Amino acid sequence: MRSCEIKHGVERAPHRALLKADGITDEDMSKPFIGVANSYTSIVPGHVHLRSIGEAVKEGIRAAGGVPFEFNTIAVCDGIAMGHEGMRFSLPSRELIADSVEIMIQAHRLDGVVLVSNCDKVTPGMLMAAARIDVPAISVTGGAMESGFVGSKKVGVNNVFEAVGKAFAGKIDKDELTQLENAACPGCGSCNGMFTANTMACMTEALGMSLPYCATSLATSAQKMHIAKESGEKIVELINKDIKPSSIMTKEAFENAVVVDTALGGSTNTVLHLSAIAKEAGVSLPIMTFDDISRKVPHVSNMVPSGDHDMQELHNAGGLPALMNVLKQFLNQGASTVSTKTVGEIILDAQVIDSEVIRPLTNPVHKEGGIAILKGNIAPKGGVVKAVAVSAAMLRHSGPAKVYESEKEAEEAMKRHEIVAGDVVVIRYEGPRGGPGMPEMLIPTATISGMGLSESVALITDGRFSGATRGPCIGHVAPEAAEGGPIAAIQNGDIITIDIPNRVLSVKLSDEEIQNRLSQWKPRPKKITKGYLSRYEPTPTE
Repeated sequence: MRSCEIKHGVERAPHRALLKADGITDEDMSKPFIGVANSYTSIVPGHVHLRSIGEAVKEGIRAAGGVPFEFNTIAVCDGIAMGHEGMRFSLPSRELIADSVEIMIQAHRLDGVVLVSNCDKVTPGMLMAAARIDVPAISVTGGAMESGFVGSKKVGVNNVFEAVGKAFAGKIDKDELTQLENAACPGCGSCNGMFTANTMACMTEALGMSLPYCATSLATSAQKMHIAKESGEKIVELINKDIKPSSIMTKEAFENAVVVDTALGGSTNTVLHLSAIAKEAGVSLPIMTFDDISRKVPHVSNMVPSGDHDMQELHNAGGLPALMNVLKQFLNQGASTVSTKTVGEIILDAQVIDSEVIRPLTNPVHKEGGIAILKGNIAPKGGVVKAVAVSAAMLRHSGPAKVYESEKEAEEAMKRHEIVAGDVVVIRYEGPRGGPGMPEMLIPTATISGMGLSESVALITDGRFSGATRGPCIGHVAPEAAEGGPIAAIQNGDIITIDIPNRVLSVKLSDEEIQNRLSQWKPRPKKITKGYLSRYEPTPTE
């Protein structure tokens, strides 16, 4: 065991003395030492209940003969951080989370780790650490919150964001907005639909890094606590059998995750997160893998925000094992999981209980899956769109560009009703460097939807979109404007063409005109000169 490095031998007497100050006994010294990385915080709704989940995990570890050591990481609530400078810190927090888990495990020579997480960047950050350090690991995602209701109408936080646009358009009054605000988020857990947090929980289970039904069991359910305790017991088995993430997070496992992602119509942020986890695992996951799989695998579960079904309904319909049984012809069924069963063994007897929530392949929501990668003279390295969240009328669209140099500038234009039917809104200098931090764009997209323009207005950006986004919104446009990408050359009135079925994103300009404009482009001065985000932004000479 790795922990022998801190507890065995004469020379480790000082280390044992310090451990005994923690309450560790001589008997404990012969047991595996196991980290419990917990992202509990009292400000993030998806995390306020993780203390109790952590306690259940530790109970399981002790019952199986291990010694748990709990530590914490930071966590950002993307909803609370949305629409202001705080959102620039969200994506960069992922790396800090990964680094902190790595540091704690490596510094204290722990034999394994249980990753207790929830929400957009925390779950992928912890999985990145698990792949990087490659000690036995298992993930317990904290689960979704229940849906809220206004009368008989099911609602969630996405409805509140869209209601802001309705308020600007005079479609609802302040009292109606307050009623929705008070009902949308009824308790703890990650937001109720297939937004990024729950998409990443599903990706974790599909990768084989959490136990069956972990992704869909609600935050408030007894089943979640049972899974937490079982996960604590299972990590001891994984340590004893020396089963590491490298034997689970294989190329086949990542392909399985993309299959599940595209069938669920998950968040476009999975392109960022699965790619980052795969890189840490030493697995090649080219961006076109998402597009290739999406062309083959149909969209079979119409989840909030583009559909009507929430996480509780997905769980009651049979959860991911039932969904993956439907998708079995597309899956690598021999892939290993932390349950010590293969994917094929887990899904063998899983049954779909509600075929309206998890549809058969013969009756999909869409014939193709959730994510499309578009390329063209605006995005030579690609842009990402959640294709299943786009109406048929907007799958192909051409219109004049309305160009804004920041998210805030675009929001102010929307309040002034500058955006009209037919426009293509371009928001640039919001990428990883230009932002810096690549903030999500939920407020502009939700405002467009709330104002009734999602059937006639498209939006493209070198930033990214929330999992709660729906409509013709294309993000991750690369190269970004801050690097002198072609998106920096677009001017007001240029005609932009979006053709999702043919995977095209282009502007009606010649190559010569684009290059002429870019030859006059100059890097912008740094927005931020100190603090954490300054390391993400290039200097003007870079």
